[in-house]
Amino acid sequence: MSTILVLNSSVYGDASVTRTLVAETVWRLQVADPDARVLEHDLGATPLPHLSTASIAGVRGTPASSVELETRAVSDALIAELHSADTIVIGSPMYNFSIATGLRAWFDHVLRAGLTFKYSEAGPEGLVTDKRVIVVTARGGLYTEGPTRPYDFQEPYLRHLLGFMGMTDVAFVHAERIGYGPEAREAAVEQARAQLGALVSERPTLSPA
Repeated sequence: MSTILVLNSSVYGDASVTRTLVAETVWRLQVADPDARVLEHDLGATPLPHLSTASIAGVRGTPASSVELETRAVSDALIAELHSADTIVIGSPMYNFSIATGLRAWFDHVLRAGLTFKYSEAGPEGLVTDKRVIVVTARGGLYTEGPTRPYDFQEPYLRHLLGFMGMTDVAFVHAERIGYGPEAREAAVEQARAQLGALVSERPTLSPA
């Protein structure tokens, strides 16, 4: 049985473009693999606590206080989910040219030396391998080309964080120009749907033998 890990990070609830597209992506993956197990986190509606002075040792140190121990337990659980997943679907709206703080907090909890990456003589080495990642983004403007392309700190940042942990099989589907009015928004969603349909159909999720 395969496992699909779903991370939504929009704070706009049912009005979110990424939530709509993530739901369709998961549905398509389940059609391809009806027995797939789905693990989901709504990082927009129920965000993880941001790391602080009181909790940082839970991820990057030796936990001792109750807050640090709670943070370590959350980090352990999230990392276990990540390792168990065969496919990761991330909904990432562009906020201020980058990612939502809820998604950033998830990365802060799962980036742990010795568990998701390690340092070697050759440099950092990712320990989360053999994963397929589908990232669905929504953007108010156009950032894949043109004069605003240098302002895209979202896709490069996500690629780096995922790659740092060993995840290099990453596909991005962008719904762009959704801030240009209802017609542009609808066109962007339909184009993204078509891309997702082709993406999933060409490489369906199959249960491990």
